[in-house]
Amino acid sequence: MTKARPLLRERHEHQHARVTYVELFFDLVFVFAVTQLSHAVLHHPTPLGVLHAAMLLGAVWWAWVCTSWITNWLDPERVPVRLMMFLLMGAGLVLSAAIPDAFGKGGLVFACAYAFIQVGRSLFFLISIWREPAHRMNVARILSWVTLSAVFWIAGGLLDGETRVIAWLVAIGIDYLSAMVGFWTPGLGRSTTSDWVVEGAHMAERTALFTIIALGESIIVTGATVVGIPWTPETIAAFATSLVGSIAMWWIYFSFTAEAASEAIAESEDPGAIARLAYTYCHLIPIAGIIVAAVGDEWVIHHASGHTDVKVAAAVIGGPALFLAGVLVFKLAVFRQWSLTRLVGLALLAALVPLAGHVSPLVLSMLSTLALVVVGAWETWLASRSGR
Repeated sequence: MTKARPLLRERHEHQHARVTYVELFFDLVFVFAVTQLSHAVLHHPTPLGVLHAAMLLGAVWWAWVCTSWITNWLDPERVPVRLMMFLLMGAGLVLSAAIPDAFGKGGLVFACAYAFIQVGRSLFFLISIWREPAHRMNVARILSWVTLSAVFWIAGGLLDGETRVIAWLVAIGIDYLSAMVGFWTPGLGRSTTSDWVVEGAHMAERTALFTIIALGESIIVTGATVVGIPWTPETIAAFATSLVGSIAMWWIYFSFTAEAASEAIAESEDPGAIARLAYTYCHLIPIAGIIVAAVGDEWVIHHASGHTDVKVAAAVIGGPALFLAGVLVFKLAVFRQWSLTRLVGLALLAALVPLAGHVSPLVLSMLSTLALVVVGAWETWLASRSGR
């Protein structure tokens, strides 16, 4: 066995890089971030408030997933990498704390924390692999893009109102476009997916853990909501429905698809391209769905009976719909095939839209949860038939 290169993970045939304890520790910061995002939607359930929350989610996800890609190559067991992760945790905690007032007085704090994570991590990566020509040019391109994005993030933090929104939308566009165009940079060229050695199983495990974080946050929201309110039959039913909905989403996500995805990526001709599409982009959609569903659960528990207004209907139906749409496109990206079960689930949820104004929030929640249960049960039956 050859000597491991400085700070880079060792690659062993037939053995994937495991998720380390420091990576799990790092993820704890994002439990707080997801909670803050849920509260942001709860407190500002307007179109503008939802746009703000979506933008912040985009930033939080990008900061997390880019760090996960870095630890796909760098070894978190090495002391310098661990110290880098701890610094990012501190910045991530500041980022999360600034979320409630990110479009107010806390905008510059949020922007600076985000810029520090993105630029600092990329600069550390570049210094770490400077003697590795195969990586140096790629990371230099990444650093160029995150620096450009940071300019717009910080500029937005210094601005107010609509101008901040515009500046941050430009920054998010730069972030999400960068990987799509291979981080093309004048004078430095363009990276290709074949330039990177991708550990698909590691990324699969990392994104699965983030999914558990989001699902765990939804359970925390449910538990915290019922504290201090009377345990009426409606409250008990709403609580049980919320829990079943979280379990159903877990069941759907961690069915055959999640484990088989890493194998499919490893066996593909261009694993980097598939992993980038599936984990960097597609995976954000089910995370958004889980967060929206948690918001709907809280509203239903507080107002189980009575009239279902637009915001409650949008969360109760839209959350599971976003989740199913996300796991649908994830499966399509990895396996190049449509999932009939998930398409049917989306159709069932769409059928609830005209009923939303005629049933109570609790009944609507039960019906949307039933759609998730149908999908999970159907996929389990198909898996048992195929011997998976």
